[in-house]
Amino acid sequence: MDRAALITGGSSGIGLAIGRMLRDEGFELTLASRRAERVQAAAEELGAVASAADVGNAEDCERLVAEHRERFGRIDVLVNSAGIGIAGRVEDLPAKHFDLQVGVNLRGLFLVTQAAIPLLRESHGLIVNLASIAGTLPTPGLATYGATKAAVISLTRSLNEELDADGVRAIAICPGFVDTPMAQWSGIAGDEMIQPEDCAEVVRMLLRLSPHARIPQVVIERAGSINGDVPLSGA
Repeated sequence: MDRAALITGGSSGIGLAIGRMLRDEGFELTLASRRAERVQAAAEELGAVASAADVGNAEDCERLVAEHRERFGRIDVLVNSAGIGIAGRVEDLPAKHFDLQVGVNLRGLFLVTQAAIPLLRESHGLIVNLASIAGTLPTPGLATYGATKAAVISLTRSLNEELDADGVRAIAICPGFVDTPMAQWSGIAGDEMIQPEDCAEVVRMLLRLSPHARIPQVVIERAGSINGDVPLSGA
């Protein structure tokens, strides 16, 4: 039976790059994103199934996994790439911007993963969580974003411990500035950033590992940067 993957934030950036790689590796795909027109265009490019879903909404998270299960019957790779970053100092950040980042970056990732675990257990699957180098370094001006990504790293390690006996492995990928729309504010030229395909190649490497090898976290620094950059990375 063909392997299948579910990718949130799959309409652009890192999620789309991972989708292209998985398609080339023979996976059936469900791509999910908030904007129906964008995810439909990406799905048509990859021969994938599109799902308009907002991971900030618990019902959408459950529906997304249920629809994928009905269509393919399995999840071999879950990619949690949906993310949002809003700059702001701790003293200035409105509560609604805090809630939005926690809701998408952490709560949505948690809920999609929670719904997918039974299928991942059956397939001895792989969970790929897009974190950020901002979750590993002090992030003044991006404190909430960095905190959500640090939480993703911690959750990933806990998932590995909880699901170890089931043969399910999880990784947190933590890149610096990636050439995606979310990083355009940095002023760094796109061709000087980490490329979305670099993150996809990390996932391709994971597919090649034996069942007894696990990589819980990968940090991807931007060459020539100081402290690897502190970015807004993700979908």
